[in-house]
This record gives sequence, structure tokens and C-alpha cells, in this order.
Amino acid sequence: MNTTKPAISSQSEASITGVILAGGLGRRMGGVDKGMQLLDGKPLVQHVAERLGPQVAHLLINANRSQEQYATQGYPLIADVIAGFAGPLAGLHAALTAADTALVATAPCDTPYLPLDLIERLHAGLLSKGANLAIASAGGRIHPVFCLCRRTLRDELERYLQSGGRKVALWCAEMGAVEVDFSDQSDAFSNFNTLADLQNN
Repeated sequence: MNTTKPAISSQSEASITGVILAGGLGRRMGGVDKGMQLLDGKPLVQHVAERLGPQVAHLLINANRSQEQYATQGYPLIADVIAGFAGPLAGLHAALTAADTALVATAPCDTPYLPLDLIERLHAGLLSKGANLAIASAGGRIHPVFCLCRRTLRDELERYLQSGGRKVALWCAEMGAVEVDFSDQSDAFSNFNTLADLQNN
């Protein structure tokens, strides 16, 4: 049996920076820092890091508060460059600004079951279409905060944010994002929006 990893996987690992998006205000969790809430005794951000980290060459955490807590995870922290808690796109923008790789991938801090082949498949989709941006979809629904983005889009994203744009799906559509189907593992995109979600898990 051939146990060699696919070429696309090794290529993606060598050239991609991953960022966990933990820069929000956690409004639906009553204002607590979502990424630091516990699931099975571990912070949500740690669950995400354990699944996303092995898929990328470098892993960052985008956090705008609780810096000391997030620092305990052992990954470099980056804060939004765009002020005012401008949402997930501000986290992507911060990563595109900080990264020195050609590609940057994002995943939110409240999705502890994200696909273990997320980056490999997004990268394959990106290359197959010659696109600048690839996003996940499953069951007919897009999940644009799971994306793989060329760093060359940084200035376009900054213009969008500076003009007041905040909608992730709209920006992705404007950039001609290719959708990569993960319908074989739709549950992998399950997230925790409230404290009750965690307590009932």
C-alpha cells in the first residue's frame, strides 16, 4: 500500500499560514471570550489548533482581547489592524498583513470538529480553478470563514473594510471565490454560538 502523502498536501503545508479567528466580542455568549470557553476540559481554541495546526506550515491566533490567555496556547498572536471589531474579515486582513507565505487559511475558534483535510481540499480547489480564494461549502450552504486566500488580495480586502464592508460572503463573491464541497462531512462545521450550546454538548 502506498502511504506517501499526496503532493498537494505537502505543497500546501509548505506554503500556507493558518489563522484561528478569535477576535470577536462573543455577543451571543454574553460577551465572554468564545475561544477560551471549555469543551471537554479544553478551550475551544485549543481544539481548533489541534486540528488546523498539522495542516499548515505556520499557525497564528487572531485575538483582540484576553491576550495573556491566548498566549498560553503557544502560537503567535495578531490583533486586527482595522479598528472597531470589524468581524472575521478583519482577522483575515490581519493575517494577510502578518504572513510571509503566499497563502493564508482561516478557521473560526468555535468549530472544534473542523475537517482534518480542510487545507488539502481548499488548496486543490484553488489550484484547479486558478482562483485567488477558495471557501468551504456543505449541504448547499457556504462556510466562507473557512477560506484559503492568496496574500495578493490583501489590498482589495483593506479597501472593502475601509469602505465599511463587513459581509464575508459578499466579499468572497466579489473576489470570485471557488466553493469546495465538504458535504461528506457537513457536521465538521458545527459551531458553538452560546454557552448553552457548550453546556448541552
